[in-house]
Formats: sequence, structure tokens, C-alpha cells
Amino acid sequence: MKTILVDAVGTFVSEEGIIYKPLRDLLDEYTNRKIILTGADYESDNKYSLNDMPYEVFTLKHNPEKTDPKYFETMLEHFGLSKDEVIYFEHNPEAVKSAESVGIKSYLYDPEKKDLEVLKKFLDENL
Repeated sequence: MKTILVDAVGTFVSEEGIIYKPLRDLLDEYTNRKIILTGADYESDNKYSLNDMPYEVFTLKHNPEKTDPKYFETMLEHFGLSKDEVIYFEHNPEAVKSAESVGIKSYLYDPEKKDLEVLKKFLDENL
């Protein structure tokens, strides 16, 4: 069963640290493991409320950023996962390119449109 990798700030949570409930409700329909990916040093600066997430949270504290493929290589190694065992959605086009460069099937999520029907289709087709 594949793991769903979820972008944190700008996708799953707002800049104010508020979880986008319709997205959480959609994700909760899936029994798959979910991991929230961030670059934030949320342990020392919890302005996004990342200490209170309903799923596991992974960060490299901006070293490197998600725009660097090393972020995803390190994350996969940390969890003992392969690129074929995960799918990812993210609002930053550069982070999507970075994930795709290491072979992770990714979806560019538009946080303005919040099109959960298209996201659900991506999830259903790739899980």
C-alpha cells in the first residue's frame, strides 16, 4: 500500500496553521499512511501548528529545501521507502520537479482553486 506524501504549509495547512478541513476529510477516506512534508523547523517555531498534525511530519529544517532532490532522497531513506511506494502532492512547482527528478509520482496542487475532485482522481489513479 502506497504512502501519501502531503505538502504542509500552503496545501494542508494555511500560513496561520489552520488545517484545510475538506482536504483532511478527503485524505481520511484513504487508509494509506500519510506523511506531511515540510521544510519548517516546527519543533522550535510552531507558527504553523505542525506539532499538532493528525499525520506524521517530516522536516529537514531547510537543510536542504524541498526544491533540492536530496530532500526527497533523505526522506525516502529515513522512512525506508522507495520512490515506487509513495505519491506526493505539493503547491510549489519547483518542489514537484524536485520530487519527480528522483522518480516520485507527483501532482501540482493549486491552493487557490482547491480542486479536490482532481486531487482525488490523482490519488485514486496512483494508489
